[in-house]
Amino acid sequence: MKKLLKKTFKIVVPLLFGGAIMVWVYRDFDFSKARQVLLHEMNWWWMLFSLVFGVFSHIFRGWRWKQTLEPLGAYPKTSNCVNAIFASYAANLLVPRLGEVSRCGILSRYDGISFSRLLGTVVTERLIDSLCIGLATAVAVSMQMKVFRAFFKETGTNMDSITDVFTSPHFYIILCCLIGMILLLYFLVRALSFFEKVKGVALNIWAGIISLKDVRNKALFVCYTFLIWFCYFMQFYMTFFCFDFTASLTVPAGLVMFVGGSIAVMVPTPNGAGPWHFAVISMMTLYGVSAVDAGIFALVVHGIQTFLIILLGIYGSVTLPIINKKHNL
Repeated sequence: MKKLLKKTFKIVVPLLFGGAIMVWVYRDFDFSKARQVLLHEMNWWWMLFSLVFGVFSHIFRGWRWKQTLEPLGAYPKTSNCVNAIFASYAANLLVPRLGEVSRCGILSRYDGISFSRLLGTVVTERLIDSLCIGLATAVAVSMQMKVFRAFFKETGTNMDSITDVFTSPHFYIILCCLIGMILLLYFLVRALSFFEKVKGVALNIWAGIISLKDVRNKALFVCYTFLIWFCYFMQFYMTFFCFDFTASLTVPAGLVMFVGGSIAVMVPTPNGAGPWHFAVISMMTLYGVSAVDAGIFALVVHGIQTFLIILLGIYGSVTLPIINKKHNL
């Protein structure tokens, strides 16, 4: 009963949290306008082009993951690594951060690699991703400092007025996002504490974490990392050309919104639903896009990108047992 409650909590709370933010962000929104744009005004060729970058970001991540496993003496199939990534992102839609565990389980099952060592490489990967987000944020802030100041002011986080901070609903959304991230870290620490109680597992996790220093071709690792984040950015930026009201936005503007969205998806909601919309809409309006158009952009782009994740997840889940048929016999 206790386990069932925990599982229910992990599924329901992120959905409610993300849903509550979505309801607040779109509380006065006319969804018929979004439908009109989606069916009659959006340039689908640009959208399909952006999705190509989305697919390759997953592929490059799978290739990089395989590279980090080689120092551990593990040589999984490249297709298994890529399909595990596909499946893991879809799993995150059900339970945020479940994907990190599920992809380790996939390679452990089909390639016989230690689950705890796999988990260690994922921890390393997340640290690298955090560094990349930090670097992108530094570049975006240095290029668009005025915009970030305006964003903090508009969202009620301008420290020049303490009263405005605590009376702004935007402030409480940001506060809830921070609380969500703290809770995520808490559960991760608890999970690691559980593993430490199991003999030898903690050492395997550590071995996976430090495997990066023994990667054979570090230049290739850096190249994969760059390509992953380049594809992430291009997947987002290319969608600007799908709509007349965002087609004129510049690359620096795209970088600002990309950084804001990347930080927002760290909040444990399905694919960042809610926090991502809030961040992108808030920042897009600072570049002269109306709140209505920004809302349409966020709703349509996030919805289509989420649908891509679902399709790739289905593909990976169906393909894995087929290409590993001999292993199952």
